[in-house]
Formats: sequence, C-alpha cells, structure tokens
Amino acid sequence: MKRTLLCLCFLVFVTSYLKAQIVHQIKGRTIDTASTTLLSGSTIAMLNAKDSTLVKFTRSAENGSFEINGIKNGKFMLLVSYPKYADFVDHFTLDSTKKDIDLGTINLTGIAKLLADVIIKGEKAAIKIKGDTTEFNASSYSIQPNDKVEDLLKKLPGIQVDKDGKITAQGKTVPKVLVDGEEFFGDDPTLVTKNLRADMVDKVQLYEKSSDQAAFTGVDDGQKTQTINIKLKEDKKSGYFGKIDAGYGTKDFYQGQALFNRFKAKQKFSVYGTAANNGTTGLSWEDGNKLGAGNSNMQMSDDGNMWFSYGDGDELENGNYYGEGIPRALTGGAHYDNKWNSDKESINTNYKLGALGIKTTKNTLSQNNLPDGIINTNTDENSDRNVFRQKIDAVYTIKPDTTSNLKVSVDGLLKNSDNISSLNSIGLRCDNSKLNENRQSNSNNGKEQTFNISAFYNKKLKKAGRNYSVSLSQNLNDLNSDGFLNSVVEYYDEAGLPLRKEVTDQLKKNNTQSSIFSSNLTYNEPLTKSISLVLNYGFGINESRSDRKSFNQSSPGNYDILDKEFSNDFKASQYLNQGGAVFNYKKPKTTISFGSKVSAAKFDQFEQLSNQSYSRSFVNWLPQASYMYKFSAQRAFRFSYNGSTNQPTVNQLQPVRVNDNPLYQPLGNPDLAPSFNSRFNASYNAYKVLSQQSIYINGSFGFVNKAIVSSTETDASGKTIAKSVNLTDRTPVNYSVYSGFNRKVKFLFDANIGLNLNANGNTNYSYVKSQLSDVVELNQIVSTSFSPSLQINRYKDKSEIYLNFGPSYHAQVASLQKDRANKGWGMQGWGGFSLTLPKKIKLRADGEYTYTPKSPAFDTSFEQIIINAAVTKGFFKNEDLKLTIRGNDLFNQNRGFRRSSYSNMITQTSYNNISRYFMFSLIWDFNKMGGGAPQK
Repeated sequence: MKRTLLCLCFLVFVTSYLKAQIVHQIKGRTIDTASTTLLSGSTIAMLNAKDSTLVKFTRSAENGSFEINGIKNGKFMLLVSYPKYADFVDHFTLDSTKKDIDLGTINLTGIAKLLADVIIKGEKAAIKIKGDTTEFNASSYSIQPNDKVEDLLKKLPGIQVDKDGKITAQGKTVPKVLVDGEEFFGDDPTLVTKNLRADMVDKVQLYEKSSDQAAFTGVDDGQKTQTINIKLKEDKKSGYFGKIDAGYGTKDFYQGQALFNRFKAKQKFSVYGTAANNGTTGLSWEDGNKLGAGNSNMQMSDDGNMWFSYGDGDELENGNYYGEGIPRALTGGAHYDNKWNSDKESINTNYKLGALGIKTTKNTLSQNNLPDGIINTNTDENSDRNVFRQKIDAVYTIKPDTTSNLKVSVDGLLKNSDNISSLNSIGLRCDNSKLNENRQSNSNNGKEQTFNISAFYNKKLKKAGRNYSVSLSQNLNDLNSDGFLNSVVEYYDEAGLPLRKEVTDQLKKNNTQSSIFSSNLTYNEPLTKSISLVLNYGFGINESRSDRKSFNQSSPGNYDILDKEFSNDFKASQYLNQGGAVFNYKKPKTTISFGSKVSAAKFDQFEQLSNQSYSRSFVNWLPQASYMYKFSAQRAFRFSYNGSTNQPTVNQLQPVRVNDNPLYQPLGNPDLAPSFNSRFNASYNAYKVLSQQSIYINGSFGFVNKAIVSSTETDASGKTIAKSVNLTDRTPVNYSVYSGFNRKVKFLFDANIGLNLNANGNTNYSYVKSQLSDVVELNQIVSTSFSPSLQINRYKDKSEIYLNFGPSYHAQVASLQKDRANKGWGMQGWGGFSLTLPKKIKLRADGEYTYTPKSPAFDTSFEQIIINAAVTKGFFKNEDLKLTIRGNDLFNQNRGFRRSSYSNMITQTSYNNISRYFMFSLIWDFNKMGGGAPQK
C-alpha cells in the first residue's frame, strides 16, 4: 500500500513538473507591405510584457521566416524591426491552452525617413523611439498617490536620479527639464521633478536639444543639451495643484514651504515660498547639496586650483548654499508663461527673491611652501553674513512668419549684503617658532545691480538652407561697498620675542562697474546638399572701472585721509573684432565641422590717481573642429577641438595693493596679457533600450599658452604680496576622464548595476620668491584625482534602494617641499532605501560615509558617517495629508571639512555645520486637476 501511495505521489509530482515546464514556440515571416519583398535579417525581440525586459532574441532567415523556441508560460510583447521600416509590436499570452503561435505574414511598412515609429497592435507601447527621441508612455508605469515627476523618472529604463535629484539619462547628465516644451522657473530642473505631480504626465520625452540657431537653420553647431520634456495630459492642463509643508524640530529647527500652480490651457502660473534654518534655501537644482548633509565634492580648474570638500554647496546668490555655518533662509518666487496668436508669440517670465543669513565659526590650517622652508598658519574666524537678493527674467518669442524668428531676453538682479567678521591667526616657522600674529575685524556693506538684455533674430531665405542670424546683447553691472578694516599684526623673532607691531584702522570704499556690449552676424550658405559654409562677424566693447579707496583717521571717528598706497581708480576698455568661417558636412550618420575665427583685441587702460595710461593690442586665431559619427540613435562617437582666449579681469589688471588681509595682499598687473586655451574632447556613448545597458566614456585634454599664474613674494616676517603674471617658459596641461557602464541585471531582482571611473588632473605652475634672497623659484604643482565606484539601484512600486561607493585617490604635489605633499587614498559612499508598508506608512533612510586620510601636509585624518531617517503616515484615500517624523544626522557626526590647494598653498578648513536634530512635519498636497488616484 505504501509503495502504491509513493508511486501515485511520484506520478502526480512528475505530471505537475512536466506541466510547469511546458515550453512554447512562436514563428512567422516578415515582408514589405508594398512590394511583398521578403525581409531577411529582421530583428525579432521578445520582451516581458510587465517591464519590457528582453527574453529572447533572433533574426529572420533569408526567406524572411523566424522561429523562437523554448519559451515558458507568461505574458509577452513581440517587437519586429527592420532599417527604414516602421516597427511592429504585438502582445500575447502563452499558457497551457495556447502552446504555439504562428503569426503568419508580418507586414512591415516602409517610411521615407528613419523615424522608427512604433506600430501598436492592441495597447500602447511603454517605449517609443522616434529618430533621436526616446518617448516613455507614463501610463505604462505604476505610481503611488501624490508621487512627483522624480518618482516616475526613477522607474523609466535608462534614467537615474541620484540622492541630490540630479538626473542622468542614457549615461549623460540632464541639466534641463521642460514642461510641454517650455522652461519652468528657468534652469531649475528639480522645480519640475520635485513638485509636479506624476499623475499629470502623459509622456516623458528624452532627446538632445540643439541650440536655438541650429534648430532654426538645420546646421548642426555641435551644441547639444540632454533634455527631458514632460508632456502633460490634456485634461491636466487646466486647474490648480500645490502643497503646504510645515515642520518644527528640536534645537528650534524649522522648515516651511508653500507651492501653488495654476494651469489653464497654454497658460502656466506658479508661486512658491520657503522659510527654514535647516539648510533648505529654496527649490533649485542643488536642493540636496544645500541640506548640509556632508556631501563630498572634488573640483579642479585649469589654473591649478583643486579642492574637495564635505558638507558644502553653493551660495544663495547663484542658487545654492556653501554649508559653512548655520543658515537662516527665506526664499520665494513666481513664474508665468503663455502662448498665443496660434503659438506664434510666447512669453516666459520668472521672479525670485531670497534672504540668507549665516553665522559661521571655522578653523583654517594652511601650509605656505617656500624655497627655503614652510610657514604654517592656524586661523580661527567668526562671521555673520546676510544677503537679500531679487532676480527677474523674461523671454519673449515671436514668429512673424514661417521664415523668421525673434527672441528677446531680459533679466535683472538687485542684491544687498552685509558681513561682520573677526579672526585671530598665528603663523609658525618650520621649527614651530612663532613668526606673526594677526587680530583682525572687518565689516562690510554692499549693493549690487545687474541688468542684461539680448536679442536673437533668424531669417530663412528662398534657397533651402540659406539663412542668416543676428544677435545683440548688453550687460551692465554696478557693485558698491563700504566697510571698516581693523587689524593688529605683531611680528616675532626666532626666539619668539616681539619685534614690531602694525596697526591698520581704515575705511574702505569700493565701486566696480562694467558695461559689456557684444554683437554677432552669422550667414549660412549651402554649397551642396551635404556641405554648408557658415560665415560670422562679431564686434564687442567691454568697459570696466574699479575705484578702490582707503581712508585713515584724522581724528577719532573721522576717516578722511586718503591712503594712496591702497587706493586706485582704474579704467579698462577692451575692443574686440572677430570674424570667421566654418565648413559643415552632414550626412545621416556623419557630421564634420571645421574652421577658424580670428580675433583682434585692443586694450586701453587708464589709472586716474597717478594719471598713467596703458595701451596694447593682440591678434589671436581661434581654430575649431568637430567630428561626430552616429552608429544609431542611441550610439555615437564625438571628437572636437576648440581654441579660446581667457581675458584678464579688472581686479587682475588694477595696479593697487589690497590689504583686506594685511598678511596676504593681492597686487594688480596692468601688463597682463590674455592666455590661450587649447582643448581636445572625445566621447562615446551607447544605450540599448531592450537590455537597458548604457556605456559612456568622456575624455578631455587641454593646455594653456601664456597662462595667467600666481607670483608671490613672501618676506622674512611672513607677509605675502601676490600678483598675476603670464607664464612664458612652461605650458600647463590638464586632463579628465569620466566613464561608466550601467545595466539591468535580472538575477539581482532586476536591479541596475553600474561601474564608474572618474579621473582628472593637471600640471600647473607658480612663481615663488624666497624669504631670505632675491631668487624666484618656479613651483610646479601636479594634481591628480582618481575615483572608481560601484552603484546599485532598484526602484519598484513600493520599495526603492540605491547605493554608490568606492575608493578615491587625491594628490597635490609641489616641487617646493615635495616631502610635505598632500596625498592619499580615501573612501566615500552613499545610499538609502524606502519601503511602503500597510496602513499608508512609509519608511525612508539615507546615509553617507566619508574618509580622508592624513598626509605629510596634515597629520590628522577625517572620517564621518551621516545617517538620516524618516517615517511618514498618510491620511485619506489619496494620502493628501501626511505626517512625517524625521531624524537628521542620527549619529551626530556631521562636521564641515574641506581641503584645498592653490599655487604654493595647501589649506584645510573645519567649520560648524548642521548636526543632529529631530523634526515633525505636516504636508498637505492639494489637486483640482482631475485624477489623482494611483495608476495601475
């Protein structure tokens, strides 16, 4: 009996197993609809219907037939494609009732141009490739209640969104996000991605946006910007939506935000406001960086400046916050855009205001490398800075007819600032004996006004491809500041005994003005169907003035004695004539451009206090060349060369010493000449839609002739005079390589895996004069950075996880004092996850790890782990109301830290920053545009 039961069980098991392992076959034949020609070599791809991942792949035989065997049960999508034919898509299910499928004859329709438009049979396709545009159907991807565009983008194949909201698509950074083809609050992508609702989106388009001139003329000028365009659903273009977010936490931290958007047909109106002291300073692109979460950042410039920092961002005046100190921010803005007159006229305008106050406490350690030793300086500084800024911009576009286009742009800025600071610094010789001590206080009030206007006009002529364009622009800037400098510097001998004391008590009044006019005329003449000639001429005038005045006291409180040593009224005029010719060759896959411009510049300079004048002229050739080969819409190789000049600034030219820091005084050089930069760039990128695999390699190499470098003279007391000079006997070089490989890996639960390798470096020079002799040494600075990393991310309906980590090597080695170099291997990584639980509860956490090693220049290392976490509870059907409890820097380790190098100086800075706190927030999302329920 037992044997019978065992045999019966075994039989049932085998039968079930065989039934589960039923495999299927699908076959068919591809032909041309019009000519009934058999299409051999057609691409046949089977995709998973749920997520469009590749299952099987083959090509049709010489007679157009194909077979795909060994297919298990499931829901699938068949994609058939052939060059210069529209794609064929079919959806089907394979199960025990439908073993094999014979599609018979598949008719493919030819198209005149390679548009690769998808023919849909049944339902809409999730992805549609149209020439160079990849289009995602938003309804094919699942979203949650009140998800934003950023949440939708994370689920689209080939698109990654990092922890700061920065977007990478098919291996390229996306700096611009449009809404229905128009800018939304200017160039702030996260204003769209973090605030527009995902359920309003119909399609997401990804493409490389050409410049205005190239788009109009059809002549590729090589200027491309990776762009995402959010197309809204028709029924979502009328109504309003927004949110209100208010939070309060421990240590009196607070954050508030209100956003309102009103859409009506082609009109869009939006307003927003924020108030916070937790590092949030607005809604711009670097919102994540401004949170003061200890982000790692390394940058390198052509002049030898290399820095990597932790806990920093940028200032409010350019949209970000640097992270030094505890900020208090109040920002707001309004946006309006509209089209009318059958879309022939449009306007896009923005207004933004912001107030930022920062209290900072920091310590700076600096090493001054000299031919006969080093000077180490330890500085403690306290400051209180306040900035209030208003900005407005508007763009008006009109199309008088089908052959012309006019675009007028206007923007302006008003900014008021005040700054109070005090510092105490101690300089030590290499034997640790005291060299000098500076006790200093500064106060400064400033007002800046900026106005810019430009116009760009295009006109197509009768002959196809023949056209011309005219551009004009005028930029005005006026900066006024006044304040007081109080400083007491004491100098010491080698035994540590006081030698002398210098006291500075001055009133500073500065006024800087600039007026820049530029014009350009471009004419395009088609020579053949593939070759065109572009001629251009430009004229420009740059008028600038810098009036610096320092006053000493005649009696207590009366600053009326002009100090001529630190005063100067300097005017500089630059006149530029530039003409050039560029040949363009364009085929469907190949684009070649080469030519040159010649630039004639005349400099007139006048110093009013000393009645001295300077006049010089320069002629420069500016060659350019580029080559691009497009293997397909998603795979291309590019190579280019560009020559350009770098004009000296008025501060570099003005022949006056600036004693804002009595121990380090810059001095202008009126004999400074422009430098000439040569740069080679090469890139390769490839993206496979079906496998979601991307590869990108970007490399550049450059060198500078007559480079503008620093020349410093440090005396035996430690006082340094620095000025800019032209380098004549050496050529600085720089290079960079950025590369990455990303692919969706099925066996790791459909996670995206990426390997990235970034490297850059430069060799630069500076002149350094010895303390004890008149010898001027040429200091060579070699800077190197190398950082491989591994990234993993997986975004699903109710969970997401992302991770990025890897080692890094940074080095700055100067020929002066090589044994005191700053170099070593560090480590950085960041990651996070979110999980949606029942009862409308969502958990979220993110973290970051940073390690910077000690080096011969600095005997301490830096290490920190920052962990943030939040729990959110949603209320009502669509979770319109949410309660969030958030913990910032749970381990209380966030500390501001930065190491940098410039010329013969290496510096380490530590500063106060936002550390651990807990906050309760209430968020209300409102929406009166229809829908709002999650898509299934």
